[in-house]
Amino acid sequence: MSSAAPRYLYLKLHLLVALLATTGVLGRLITLSATGLVAWRALLAALGAGVVVLVMRRKLWLPWRSAAALLGIGGIVGLHWMCFFGAIKLANISICLAGMATIAFFTAFTEPLIERRRVRPLEVWLGLLVVLGIVLVAGFEPDRWLGLGVALLGALFAAVFPVLNQHMVRQRRQDPLVMVAWEMTGACVICVIGLYWSDGAGAYVALLDWRSWDWLWLLWLGWVCTVFAHAYHIHLLRHLSAYTGNLAMNCEPIYGILAAAVVFGEHRELHPGFYVGCLTIVTANLLHPWILSRLRRRKT
Repeated sequence: MSSAAPRYLYLKLHLLVALLATTGVLGRLITLSATGLVAWRALLAALGAGVVVLVMRRKLWLPWRSAAALLGIGGIVGLHWMCFFGAIKLANISICLAGMATIAFFTAFTEPLIERRRVRPLEVWLGLLVVLGIVLVAGFEPDRWLGLGVALLGALFAAVFPVLNQHMVRQRRQDPLVMVAWEMTGACVICVIGLYWSDGAGAYVALLDWRSWDWLWLLWLGWVCTVFAHAYHIHLLRHLSAYTGNLAMNCEPIYGILAAAVVFGEHRELHPGFYVGCLTIVTANLLHPWILSRLRRRKT
């Protein structure tokens, strides 16, 4: 790969992250519960991806082992989403997205574990820099620690499924859209189970309790922010490591916080330490490609 290619991929990756950052705003706009919201998102995404695959690829069915693996990965995605939107309901968009920024730290350990390679010190140190940013963010928001804790659990789930997706797309040569269709089905099943576990049978009736523009936000969330974004992320994993992808995802808090400030005025609720923490997270993201570029030049 040429030296210019990684920069082009980083740009496309960050454009994708900016799109994903809008999910936080949508999570606050939609009036459904966190689990109900995710159930609809996964169902709409599974239907959307399935239709696209049948029309364009005409091949949706997979060997049972591959299908089971993708359903399992989708289950992890569903758990991640429930934590993500649950953290927004418990705290706010900014706290949730800041907690999700620990994904890179967790990925520094999950990727080597799954790929059976050594842990890279650079990835750990950059991940710790992100954790420092999280400490700065959380240290001044004691009344929102529960929301932050749920976001951290979601970050742990998010550190697992990209690594598994990378294995599926590189080793098994799976089609990204086919993967999305099966994974969203798995996510939907997990969310339907989660609804009963959290709120009982009455939660299924609440799934139909849509208000005002919920239907439009759910369609955008399910088809644009999920089918398109998820498939394109899988496509990028053919050329970038899961750690690189997740480190870039740490910029999602910045984009999301800006969006929340514009739409909801959340910047009035934040403190100076929050912004210092976010600056630390951005620094880690800028250091990663810069250090990798320097290492490549030394080798050549």
